[in-house]
Amino acid sequence: MQAALEESRDRYLDLYTFAPIGYLTLSADALISEINLTGVGMLIGQDRQKILQRRFALFVRPEDRKRYFRMIAQAKRDGERHSCDLGLRHGDGSTFHAQLDCVSEMAGGTSSGMRITITDLTERKRMEMEIEKLAFYDSLTRLPNRRLLLDRLQHATLTCVRTGLHGAILIIDLDDFKTLNDTQGHDAGDHLLREVGQRLTICVRAFDTVARLGGDEFVTMLEGLSGEPTEAASQVKAIAEKILATLNAPYLLGAEEYRSSASIGATLFGKELASVKDLLKRADLALYRAKAVGGDVLRFFEPEMQTAVTARAILDADLRRGLQEDQFVLYYQPQVNHEGQQIGSEALLRWKHPTRGLLSPAEFIPLAEEKGFILSLGQWVLKAACLQLVAWSADPGTAYLTLSINVSAYEFRHLTFATRTLEIIDQVGADPRKLMLEFTESSILGNVEEAIVKIDTLRARGLRFSLDDFGIGYSSLTYLKNLPLDQLKIDRSFIRNVLTNPKDAAIAGSIITLGKSLGLSVISEGVETVEQRDFLFAQGCREFQGFLFGESSPIENWSSSPDS
Repeated sequence: MQAALEESRDRYLDLYTFAPIGYLTLSADALISEINLTGVGMLIGQDRQKILQRRFALFVRPEDRKRYFRMIAQAKRDGERHSCDLGLRHGDGSTFHAQLDCVSEMAGGTSSGMRITITDLTERKRMEMEIEKLAFYDSLTRLPNRRLLLDRLQHATLTCVRTGLHGAILIIDLDDFKTLNDTQGHDAGDHLLREVGQRLTICVRAFDTVARLGGDEFVTMLEGLSGEPTEAASQVKAIAEKILATLNAPYLLGAEEYRSSASIGATLFGKELASVKDLLKRADLALYRAKAVGGDVLRFFEPEMQTAVTARAILDADLRRGLQEDQFVLYYQPQVNHEGQQIGSEALLRWKHPTRGLLSPAEFIPLAEEKGFILSLGQWVLKAACLQLVAWSADPGTAYLTLSINVSAYEFRHLTFATRTLEIIDQVGADPRKLMLEFTESSILGNVEEAIVKIDTLRARGLRFSLDDFGIGYSSLTYLKNLPLDQLKIDRSFIRNVLTNPKDAAIAGSIITLGKSLGLSVISEGVETVEQRDFLFAQGCREFQGFLFGESSPIENWSSSPDS
């Protein structure tokens, strides 16, 4: 690595010394009066006569002309040599990087013209980029290396102190990577490391950093987390769980399938300035503890997380009490067709906390999953939804409505999920054909065959299934083709900017087209404006959900007719 870097630097110095240079003279009225053959070749090709008596400014890239004119004016004013880097245009319209040096020709105290030298920097710029890659990026995975990570981490810690937000360091180590290298060779190991780097990158946001420290050790640096330690820790946990699930999915190494897992050590940083060295030590200690319990888990650095641990312990006790005292309630958000008629609703879980008020699932579901409460909560939601369907069925004005409920990945993967679901439906007496179960892509990662069996069992009784948040997760067309689904749900993140971001518009349109081609209905969530609805309708979407049609609310706030 060091030898390659030094070789690139030597080549860079050679380029700096021997870069092609054009010489030209401008007349007092800024026309090209003289130019050497190198300059002709740079600007227009072969015919020197075609460039004489033309304004040199015409060869300057339009966005750089202000800087060019400012340099010329300074040279005329003080008679000194001035330089700047800018873009010049070839005769064919293409551009190249160049350095201009100019000095005014003075006669009688005034400028009578300008002498300019042009140094082509194209190859030098390319070499600078190559040197930067060698110095700051890992050659195997193309990810930032330790040097660039430390620089970004230093900047991130200062940003957190200024903004009051949190960041996090996650050190990710592959479990039993040495065995792969020993049994299948370093080529297989390198292939896996490249694939791991790609998977990590899709698990985080664009402004986060994924780096390779060396060997099978990677680091993810998260920025812009909540200013509240507990909430920031929950955000880190959610991303770490996504990483673990993604890295658990099978890899194809050559012709063979290979499975791997990883361990993650994490630490937060925030308003109190901490050294980069200390942060990495804390995350490394947490990683050691994660591997000590068998791997495939996340562990936080405990001293830094003491406040969050205390808060989580309180929330744990409150959650137990909430289940015992029936403090949970369902809110309902309307779902409508393209004519604006309500066709159903999505049931959304809320916790009426006695002191903290109404809490959204994001504030307690992660802990419920970790503590094993999610199964009890899921059963409560299903039973409450079924009771509502029964109540609707008794009124001709609401008997046609369907109800969608969310199923967590932990709940869906449970062995008795299908059996328990049917037992509750039969116990309450709800029509299973009016029930839509929504699950996310993470629910089926690494277990597609088992998921298909469960879905088939429930669909045989009339239940329908929707793939929630489609497009933001794994999004494998292979499993989408094989899964017995009824609906795709476009994530609100694509709808938010569908009118202003061409990429979001293209993704939304593609999902609608894909769903229709597979015989699935497509519903868009997060629709807030008429313009968004009209765009989605033009793309072929016929079902919608969002604030445009009504916010989520408890059933007692509904009018007697859902369409009124």
